[in-house]
Amino acid sequence: MSDCIFCRIVAGEIPAKKIYEDELVLAFHDINPIAPVHFLVIPKIHVASMAELGPEHEAVMGRVMSVAGKLAHEQGATDGFRTIINTGRVGRQEVYHLHVHVVGGPEVLPAMLKR
Repeated sequence: MSDCIFCRIVAGEIPAKKIYEDELVLAFHDINPIAPVHFLVIPKIHVASMAELGPEHEAVMGRVMSVAGKLAHEQGATDGFRTIINTGRVGRQEVYHLHVHVVGGPEVLPAMLKR
C-alpha cells in the first residue's frame, strides 16, 4: 500500500531506526517515545489492524510476539514491559498497519487504565 507509512518503511522509502528485521517482521524505535524503551514490531505484510487477522496470519503474528519479548530485554526492559496493540478508531489506532508497541524501562509504567 503506497500510502501506508509502515509499508513505506518496510520498502526502505522512509528511514527508521531499525533494531531487528527478518523475512516476516520489522522492529524499529518509535519516533515519539513515551518511555526509555519504546519500539514497534510490525509484520512486513500489510494488515490494517488486529481485527483483520485470520488463520493465514498465525505464523507472522507468532513471530511478532516472540521477537517483541526478546527485543524488549535486549533494549533494556529487563524488569518487565508492556505490549500495546491499538485496534480501530475506538482503540486509538493512528496508523492502519498492525503494529505492537513495546514500552518499558527502569521507570514504573502508569496504570494501564483508570478504574
